[in-house]
Amino acid sequence: MDSLCIYFTGKDQVELKTESVPPVGAGQVLVRARKSLISTGTECICLGRLFEEGTHWDRWVKYPFPPGYSMMGVVEQVGEGVTQLKPGDRVVFQRSHRQWHVVDANLPVQVPDEVSDEDASWFALAMISQNAVRAAEHQLGDNVVVIGAGLLGQLTVQYLRLVGAKQIIVVDPAEPRLKMAKEHGATTVIAKRVQEARDEILELTEGKGAEVVYDITGIASVFAPALTLLRRFGKLILLGDTGEPSQQFLTGDVITKGLRIIGTHASNPPAVSTDHTPWTQAEMYRLFFTYVARGDMRVNDLITHRFTPYEAPQAYHLLRHDRSAAMGVVFDWTGV
Repeated sequence: MDSLCIYFTGKDQVELKTESVPPVGAGQVLVRARKSLISTGTECICLGRLFEEGTHWDRWVKYPFPPGYSMMGVVEQVGEGVTQLKPGDRVVFQRSHRQWHVVDANLPVQVPDEVSDEDASWFALAMISQNAVRAAEHQLGDNVVVIGAGLLGQLTVQYLRLVGAKQIIVVDPAEPRLKMAKEHGATTVIAKRVQEARDEILELTEGKGAEVVYDITGIASVFAPALTLLRRFGKLILLGDTGEPSQQFLTGDVITKGLRIIGTHASNPPAVSTDHTPWTQAEMYRLFFTYVARGDMRVNDLITHRFTPYEAPQAYHLLRHDRSAAMGVVFDWTGV
């Protein structure tokens, strides 16, 4: 049996390939893809090689490169000794955009019946955002600034509403993104570049600045002005992973205001849940599903484009050349 797969074969080169599916071994499961969500920021950086030599991006992205890590599918076959999953189970796991997957049975997490296939495909980005919100250790009534209203920004806004932020101020020059943020919990939206938004943010926070600022842009030049938006002893959460870290510069605010800079990454959560560190990636997936099932979070209305895998070159061309026109972009594998 062959599997259709999406690959980046060079800078701005997207190709479809077919590969043989390996046999299902003991302790493994075979999963057929149903939906996979494009992580627009990460995948565009990889496709366009928008990073400096010697960075972790440079070490990671080697062509041919299999993009994607937000896979939702259905178990078709289980190997010897597998008891936790059965054929027909709907599952999610972090693997690339491809039709068939043979994975260790401990990797997939089951999707509740109340959560749709498309909603489930947001699990990985929802975990990344949730991990950042946990790292911020918010207090009820925090004034928060979110810079960047892309996928992670939209999810972060919804988590901030759930944790009780007083103000959720979203900064992004793209009006369509701000409209979505407003509909999902932002209290104020500012259609400006962050370098131009400081006066308005200080006015909203009585001249003090925000307790927490999230930089979710992945743009190096945002780092320094983001620091100026914080109040004394505030926290900057770096959720956007720039490909040009040498262009990020500190300001005097770090010392004079006693600021904290906290980096977060999908690899941060523990591999095993313990009493001291209970929130693994899988546990955060499940919490996201709980929020979606009871209507505390909404993601389906953030989907702007749907493509078949055969249309992958067109999908990535859109994202590389007119990214502000897109939000959630989903590959539908059900017709393959």
